[in-house]
Amino acid sequence: MAVLIAIAAIAGIIGVLWDAFETVLLPRRVSRRFRLSRLIFRIIWLPFRLIVPHIKDARRRDRILGPFGPLSLIILLATWMVLLIIAFAGLQWAAGSHLSNPTGPVTFPTELYMSGTTIFTLGLGDVTPLSPLARFLTVIEAATGFGLLALVIGYLPVLYQAFSRREVNISLLDARAGSPPSAVEMLRRHCENDREGLTQFLRDWERWSAELLESHLSYPFLGYFRSQHENQSWVAALAMILDVCALVMVGINEIPMQPARLTFAIARHAAVDLSQSFQASPKQRIDRLPHADFQRVCDILRGEGIRFRDEKEAEARLVELRRSYEPYVAALAHRLLFDLPPWVPAPDAHDDWETSDYETADRMLQVID
Repeated sequence: MAVLIAIAAIAGIIGVLWDAFETVLLPRRVSRRFRLSRLIFRIIWLPFRLIVPHIKDARRRDRILGPFGPLSLIILLATWMVLLIIAFAGLQWAAGSHLSNPTGPVTFPTELYMSGTTIFTLGLGDVTPLSPLARFLTVIEAATGFGLLALVIGYLPVLYQAFSRREVNISLLDARAGSPPSAVEMLRRHCENDREGLTQFLRDWERWSAELLESHLSYPFLGYFRSQHENQSWVAALAMILDVCALVMVGINEIPMQPARLTFAIARHAAVDLSQSFQASPKQRIDRLPHADFQRVCDILRGEGIRFRDEKEAEARLVELRRSYEPYVAALAHRLLFDLPPWVPAPDAHDDWETSDYETADRMLQVID
């Protein structure tokens, strides 16, 4: 029995440390289906997925989901530590429980207490190891706990820097593409006064998409970190830039296609790989731009002097391009409880920089009065 407990404890310790290595240190995607950290995230995420979709108010939904990303990291670290405490306690028990307990006999709760004080390097000294093997296990556990805590704390700045870089471009979309961002509004605002700036914009988002792909494959839990406003998200930004590229690629007069092709390629790559990483099955039955809305898009762009070379051919080509990425961004939105952006902004839409909570409250009071 003791041998089986020792084997199970050693396997548990190795499993936890390997999972921590893959989650924090390994800068690449892990294709193995079963991972401890993935299982923990799924368990924590399950009540959110069941409850939040039934909440009507968008701001309330965002307030509930906002803390999930950082909170899940804390729960993940706590789970690792608890599993290590139990595993090392099991090892001490399997080694014969050679501990000194001045208050009574050594029981498994005593082993757990000894393991907990050791892994957090408290050094209380009331329960102490007696045999050489017990002392060796105590030293190994103290080093393991200290190293794991240092590893996680040391990598927190790296994670938050990746999150910050992602959010900078999303925040810039407010004045460039509206809130929530839309492809039509993006083209309208750029082509109105700065058509050449659109090329640089697409190049910036080509790099953003590449950074998104690299960081979120290496650290998938960054996908749960939400933006500052409820009408902004990295999934919506990714879908919007794909929409913009698709519109340019179907043929718009006086706008070069090559930057759009390059950005579309890496953005679609990010959508496909990230949906696989989050195990989000593509949503095949989705049509975000029916024929009537495409006509609205043409009318709006035509009013700004933006014309397709051939509208019928453009619509057919656009349908083909959308089928290559919309199922994946829809799957990500469904999995992570984000909203996909519209193609055409709502008539009463306001940019976030134009409004504030105080102004919104004042308008509500005026309506009530």
